[in-house]
Amino acid sequence: MANDPSGKSRIDEPTGTQTVGHEWDGIEELDTPMPRWWLWTFVLTIVFAAVYVVLYPAWPMITSGTEGTLGWSSRGDLAAELQAERGRREPLRQALANIPLERLPEDSALMAQAVAGGRAAFLVNCVQCHGAGAAGSKGYPNLNDDDWLWGGDLRAIEMTLLHGIRQQGDDATRTSMMPAFAGVLSAQELAAVTDHVLSLSGKADPNTAGAQIFTNNCASCHGPEGTGDRAFGAPNLSDAIWLYGSKRDEITRQILAPRQGVMPAWQHRLDPVTIKMLAAYVHSLGGGEDFVEAAETPAVKVDEQP
Repeated sequence: MANDPSGKSRIDEPTGTQTVGHEWDGIEELDTPMPRWWLWTFVLTIVFAAVYVVLYPAWPMITSGTEGTLGWSSRGDLAAELQAERGRREPLRQALANIPLERLPEDSALMAQAVAGGRAAFLVNCVQCHGAGAAGSKGYPNLNDDDWLWGGDLRAIEMTLLHGIRQQGDDATRTSMMPAFAGVLSAQELAAVTDHVLSLSGKADPNTAGAQIFTNNCASCHGPEGTGDRAFGAPNLSDAIWLYGSKRDEITRQILAPRQGVMPAWQHRLDPVTIKMLAAYVHSLGGGEDFVEAAETPAVKVDEQP
């Protein structure tokens, strides 16, 4: 690369454009001016930036930022939109707050809105355990079937949402506790009672010894036929719905060391209307039961099997 010996640029004869004054292996660079429209556009962006800094939040400070002369902020804009949306929904929420939950199905339009709102709340708060389609997974109940541990009417589901399952610090939480039989049953007795439990749902041949062990140790909660008892939160062992699996080793493990699932209480996390909408949505999934006036046992959808 060599500079112009005179230290000055020159005019390129073929183009008539001034050079920048240096060359590289005989190649010179032309000092072509920027298009005027581009130059003015650049100037306008600088002016726009200066005006924006004055009018809107722009400069970050140690604990906050410049506010701008217009006083606008994205936070304030969002707060205004949320407030407007709350105002739009307030009549619906007020109607839901005023209607007794067990009478909600009588108003089909209101029930449909409650189900829609409950689905939105479910997708935010419940899918982590129950899944987006509420089908659950191993250890997490399927809310689409009709097998309920403590009942599946609207009021019962609401009580479960309010107080949870085995929620520490909540005296009204739903609690069922199956004792561990490790060290209580011999290996032979364990195999026999496992056979009997499997036979209740047609998965094995009847076992006389296992039936006797079941009668002595399990029938007080699960019933003589293994159909369960909602008063005790004891699951039905005679159907095909299992929370922790229906294979022999899975049932054996549950007998030896029962797993006890926990569902959080939502009464301090969600407002009463949202909980009511959640109850309506879960009830609508396919397994919801009619409200029974005399029922005193709130429900949870656990389907917990030993």
